[in-house]
Amino acid sequence: MSSRWTDTAEDLAEATRLKEEKAAKRAAKERKRREAAAAAAAAAAATPTTSPPASKRQKTRNDASDAIAPERAKTKEPKLLRFNGATISACRHVETSYERLNHIEEGSYGIVSRARDLETAEIVALKRLKLERETDGFPITSLREVTTLMASREHPNVVRLREVVMGDTLKDVYIVMDFVEHDLKTLCEDMAEPFLLSETKTLLQQLLSATAYLHSHWILHRDLKTSNLLLNNRGQIKIADFGLARYTGDPAPPLTQLVVTLWYRAPELLLGATTYGFEIDLWSIGCIFGELLTRNPLLQGKNEIDQLSKIFELLGVPTESTWPGFRRLPNAKSLTFPKHSATTGSLLRTKFPLLTKAGVDLLGALLRLDPKSRISADDALMHEFFREEPRPKAAEMLPTFPSKAGQEKRRKAFSPGAPVRGDAPVLEGVVGGGVFGGVEEEAAGAGFSLRMGR
Repeated sequence: MSSRWTDTAEDLAEATRLKEEKAAKRAAKERKRREAAAAAAAAAAATPTTSPPASKRQKTRNDASDAIAPERAKTKEPKLLRFNGATISACRHVETSYERLNHIEEGSYGIVSRARDLETAEIVALKRLKLERETDGFPITSLREVTTLMASREHPNVVRLREVVMGDTLKDVYIVMDFVEHDLKTLCEDMAEPFLLSETKTLLQQLLSATAYLHSHWILHRDLKTSNLLLNNRGQIKIADFGLARYTGDPAPPLTQLVVTLWYRAPELLLGATTYGFEIDLWSIGCIFGELLTRNPLLQGKNEIDQLSKIFELLGVPTESTWPGFRRLPNAKSLTFPKHSATTGSLLRTKFPLLTKAGVDLLGALLRLDPKSRISADDALMHEFFREEPRPKAAEMLPTFPSKAGQEKRRKAFSPGAPVRGDAPVLEGVVGGGVFGGVEEEAAGAGFSLRMGR
């Protein structure tokens, strides 16, 4: 008799099936393990390791470098900062870059021509620097011209420097600038009537704005005159010819007195001052202001003595009250000034009878004999003259004229050139004539003489 707990044939068959499944699973698991180990071994063989071999000795302390290494691995490598800038390259050759069209003018420091850019077909002004007489390398005046033009070319009323190109020799150096259609002097000579007062205000505002920009960058132009002021057909003034320009400072360094074209030269320079500042540019602007009103240069002296005479005829002989300390200037020490009251008053109102009171006041502030009391460019821009009627005309509304800088021959009236480097002239003669001619008969001791060279 068999027990009821005895396994039947079906139970034995089920137990056998379960054992076979477990064995198959163990075999599959073992096979996967062997495959993973083989793959790891193959990867290790393909990638050589630089780590030192494992040590069987137990470590007694933690290595700080082992803790830092994973952090370093996570950080990215630093990248260098790069700034976009102009690449340094050689100057272009003038003959392969530009086609010269016609001659424009010749000055003390360069010869200006009209040219065409062969790459862009733009019309430009090409100035050849005069270097034939230089024996000590590149002249400091030309270097100052390039550096000051580069520093001020962002202002809309300063001519823009494009590049510097070379010729076949080191003496052939050219400055390439924007071409501007007119210069103010030739334009004034060819006009039948002077500019309207509203147009004069516009031109004067632009000139003062550019001068204030130069002075804010510590640049002295030292040769402002109408022939160095260019005017395009959009009514924009452009200051050009920086041949005498240079940087200055505070206090101003000792400078040469032989600067500024004679008709626009300040009295302190004529009297031999070697320390001066931005005031000499403002005196030149005052002379330009008077020239715009009459179409003729305001003070046309034949030489330094005659120039002083014309200044004192128009503005009066200086005194210690109107110009403190002027007698200490080198050339003033040999002067004998008249003490008659008729020679100390200004004749600006008589010279410009149609100019408004504010206009005469601004002109007198620009032509103040004492440079310390002369108005600055920033203060001149805020003067009441520009706020009264008629208001300054929009630059776009200024009249246009046919360009004389093209192929047509230019008619030029006489105008003294800018002073050339060298020793200042020795002044000998008598400062007189004009309103001082008959003063000697009216009052004893009138008239004065200037003798130099002792």
